[in-house]
Amino acid sequence: MAEKVLLGDEAVALGAIHSGLSNAYGYPGTPSSEIMEYLIKYSRKTEKIHASWCSNEKTAYEDALGVSLAGKRSIVTMKHVGLNVAADPFINSALLKINGGLVIVVADDPGMHSSQDEQDSRFFADFAKVPCFEPVNQQEAYEMTGEAFEVSEKYHVPVMIRLVTRLAHSRAVVVTGEEKEQNRMKKAEDKNTWMLLPALARKQWVTLLGKYEEFKKDSENSPLNPLYLNPDFKKYGVITTGLGKNYYLENMPELSDKPSHLHVGVYPIPEDKIKKLAQHAEKIIVIEEGYPFLESRLRGILKQPVEIEGKMDGKVPPTGELNPDNVRPALGLPVRKALAEVEQLPGRPPQLCQGCPHIDSYNAIKGALASYSESVVTSDIGCYALGALPPYSAIETIICMGASVGTAKGAAEAGLKPAVAVIGDSTFYHSGMTALVDAVAADTPMTLVILDNCIVAMTGGQETIVPTSKLESVIKGLGVDPAHIKTIVPLKKNHEENVEILKKEIAHEGLSVVLSVRECIEETKRRLKKGKGNK
Repeated sequence: MAEKVLLGDEAVALGAIHSGLSNAYGYPGTPSSEIMEYLIKYSRKTEKIHASWCSNEKTAYEDALGVSLAGKRSIVTMKHVGLNVAADPFINSALLKINGGLVIVVADDPGMHSSQDEQDSRFFADFAKVPCFEPVNQQEAYEMTGEAFEVSEKYHVPVMIRLVTRLAHSRAVVVTGEEKEQNRMKKAEDKNTWMLLPALARKQWVTLLGKYEEFKKDSENSPLNPLYLNPDFKKYGVITTGLGKNYYLENMPELSDKPSHLHVGVYPIPEDKIKKLAQHAEKIIVIEEGYPFLESRLRGILKQPVEIEGKMDGKVPPTGELNPDNVRPALGLPVRKALAEVEQLPGRPPQLCQGCPHIDSYNAIKGALASYSESVVTSDIGCYALGALPPYSAIETIICMGASVGTAKGAAEAGLKPAVAVIGDSTFYHSGMTALVDAVAADTPMTLVILDNCIVAMTGGQETIVPTSKLESVIKGLGVDPAHIKTIVPLKKNHEENVEILKKEIAHEGLSVVLSVRECIEETKRRLKKGKGNK
């Protein structure tokens, strides 16, 4: 037994190591990145496990499936919108007979601190019909990771752990245990359980539905779903999930009566416990971080006329993060004066760093388009998305990873020209390459500008999956005409030259790619501080 101060992300990582982890894969995305960073450092230090970043969440999940096929334990990490990318293998893998334990850790971002939506990953777990664990604190994050591996191997299914930003990025003391031995390699014996041909998949689907009934029984009996009943107070009862429990408990000392309370820490939803709670309450208040996932299902579970309050009727804030203060009105407690004062403070929008190469890239793009009365510049997910804000106001779309390329292609083919797509080097590898192949096939009259800052900057400075030196070779390999692959260095002194290069490629009646290459200014500072010299 030992005590360590860990982020929620780090608690999951250490929990996986102590559970006999062999392999770990992921794609960086706030607030999940620190899980893989911890595992990669451990891997390099001890060489006991394999841990690496992948080009996107789909490839990461498929790598983890290969480890499971070999009988060893694997973990795959991503943020909530990354699960959209991994959804195909994730949902299909529920039909496989998972061999070595497979745990997928998804970090949701209520409040959209660094994301384009508040998507709730519990819906994906429910859709795939696999168990989902939702820790309340760092200790549970550590312990639930081990439990998730056990459940995965017991039922031969992938298991999800859902984190949220506030837990992923806060620290607490965690009591840790001993490290288990890794599984020995033992390939899955029945290959039919790993091939989703329709005839086989139909059988596996029936098998999964049978397992799901077992998951529900386990959920009803799990100590992670504790139910407290107070027969002497029936005015209302409370259901919490995840961090909602912390916010409820912080306010509970101010309540004159202690209501009946059900906390849900593992899914499927424990329907029988909800029905028992409803028998002791005239009204149910639901406090859950994320979407009204559980709340929306109560109306199908409860037959008796019990009033339900939560996000759907606005009694609990329907958007943004929950906290101990903004759940008080639902509990009949007054809003604290300090909170009202804090909410009046002005916001502080993010901005590109001073000296960021993207600034010079955008200035060059705007200069090249200045003579056109109409044009479109589509962008992607990354630091460069801040180019939408003044004083740059250089881009017009931000949708999802890789969408800039396809959106520009469609715009150009609809007649909106010139069309320029802007994407980062890591995002290009993540999901921009396939869209570029479409543009190559059609020789679409558009220009793709790849902003290569030599690092995955937005998520903390991870290494790009393929180094800058090989990017041009990748572009050529995808079929882009070498005569229309240009490289510029985004510096003020090169502004006029860069504008002219961009003008020529934008005017080209076909596909062109411009690589704008200069290292992230923050990465340069870190490298020089470590004494690594010029890059």
